[in-house]
Amino acid sequence: MNKKRKSYSRNANAGRTGFKFSKGLIITVSAAAGIVSLLGYAGIHSLIPVNGTVPVFAAPRNSFIKATHSQQTGYYFLSQSAGGVKGSRGGSASVNPVYYLKKGSLESVHLINEDYETHSKHNFNIDQFKVHTKDLGYFESQTITFIADKVGTFEYYCTIHPEMRGTVTVEG
Repeated sequence: MNKKRKSYSRNANAGRTGFKFSKGLIITVSAAAGIVSLLGYAGIHSLIPVNGTVPVFAAPRNSFIKATHSQQTGYYFLSQSAGGVKGSRGGSASVNPVYYLKKGSLESVHLINEDYETHSKHNFNIDQFKVHTKDLGYFESQTITFIADKVGTFEYYCTIHPEMRGTVTVEG
């Protein structure tokens, strides 16, 4: 009786086609992970209101405001909110409007400089809610999100043009 011996390879990986981690692949995967992490970090921090400390996962109420000028009235803020939009009262377009908010509501102010006549810079500020846009040049815009966390009537204004002012009333 002849017994045949089977020969086995001493190398366990012989004959296998395996996946190798090359230096380039490791760098690419690391770079992609870094980019995803940075985007996640920026995304989470973009959800933090200017007067808050934690991200808010809710849709804000939006107010669209134009900073502009005319020969007849001078410099002014113009509300672009529709009459049915909560937060503003008094028609579809109001000059230096009064905004009515509810305490605890999440609000976004979208300011655009549409001062075609003078091409002056404009900004928008509400000190009590830490709302301060940068000085915006012609046709620049900025959005600021905040929490209406105080009850009362507060002034909004432009530091460049003192006549540009109005009020925000937060009701409890």
